Amino acid sequence: MKILVTGGAGYIGSHVLNLLGMTGEHEIVVVDNLSTGRKEAMLYGRHVEENLENTEAIDKLFEKEKFEACIHFAGSIVVPESVTDPIKYYKNNTENSLNVISMCVKHKCNNFIFSSTAAVYGDLEGGVCTEESITVPINPYGTSKLMTENMLRDIAAATDINFVVLRYFNVAGANVDLKIGQCTPNATHLIKIASECASGKREKMAIFGTDYNTPDGTCVRDYIHVDDLAQAHVDSLSYLKNGGESQIMNCGYGHGFSVNEVIDAVREVTGVEIIAENIERRAGDAEKLISVADKIRKTIGWQPKYDDLKLIVKTAYEWEKKLK
Repeated sequence: MKILVTGGAGYIGSHVLNLLGMTGEHEIVVVDNLSTGRKEAMLYGRHVEENLENTEAIDKLFEKEKFEACIHFAGSIVVPESVTDPIKYYKNNTENSLNVISMCVKHKCNNFIFSSTAAVYGDLEGGVCTEESITVPINPYGTSKLMTENMLRDIAAATDINFVVLRYFNVAGANVDLKIGQCTPNATHLIKIASECASGKREKMAIFGTDYNTPDGTCVRDYIHVDDLAQAHVDSLSYLKNGGESQIMNCGYGHGFSVNEVIDAVREVTGVEIIAENIERRAGDAEKLISVADKIRKTIGWQPKYDDLKLIVKTAYEWEKKLK
């Protein structure tokens, strides 16, 4: 297939490019403005440096390339920033997504995979999420993604587009071969930050809130290795190519770890005593988010290979050392 990948220079997009490129089966064009992504992370594909709000340029690209599928990653992802700068998130995540979907409709690119998030569920009672759980986001990041999901659903009902929406839980780690990893400056992801501490790039880290209704008082999350998440996109593409119907699916392992448990795992794997300070809660954080991810396994045959917190931590830490 001829595939458009938006945001392919970013953390997750680059890992999907790696898997797609290794198959040698597809022609890939990456649109990324490199505002947060890194050019060297794109191991495959032809890069076009462009902004998605430039609809004239994107229209010309679609007309020229005749894409058969689009995998849409491009967007802003920092939850606390979305609380302080919601306009940025509605422009970058919602408005620009509509631009891309509109171009897919116009140019008959009818296979669409969307990078969504467990943040659409909000602070769900009990914190265990199925695809049928109520969606009440508690931050603009989650709302911007849910708005895109709703647009995609409505547009698909009126056109020939078929889509897969993947609701990611907490993505972490680096490619198991250490070819690529997370390079985001000023990272807000727990395992990335803890790995920076372990490798000497930070003196200490913060634990945002210790009074949640969880076993140890800290937030609980479902952590998924980035290579397993990347495989879910490749499997979704095959599913759509073979005529699969539109789906919304959770992408997680179905069990969670608290912030304290993750930091302890980093200490154990690295042998480094990490300094972690307890401070007040952070705006926009849910207490607990754990997936029920049976649907993705049954529907597209996804079989994760790296469901191991210590392995996730090990790849993140080894990558962090490599970045020195």
